Amino acid sequence: MTESDVREALKRVEDPEAGMSIVDLGLVYAIDIEPARVRVGMTMTSPACPVGPYLVDEAAAAIRAVVPEGTDVQVELVWEPPWTPERMSPEAQSRFGWS
Repeated sequence: MTESDVREALKRVEDPEAGMSIVDLGLVYAIDIEPARVRVGMTMTSPACPVGPYLVDEAAAAIRAVVPEGTDVQVELVWEPPWTPERMSPEAQSRFGWS
């Protein structure tokens, strides 16, 4: 399991409000892989985001689908540094008019 594998799994998690993956939106801040453990730090565009818990659960489920059974998967919301549109992929920036 590599960081790239985890990132690809997370690309399948779509923010229902934005209609784009959490990776393209720049919400995934860190991926840490250790033997039998995957930890992801991610954020929301705002601390008041109503879909935060849903996206955390979906991210964990997407990772569990690609890691060996028994792997400890932890997805944690972090708020530092604050999210900004600059974290978005070029495609996402263009879609939302921030390019």
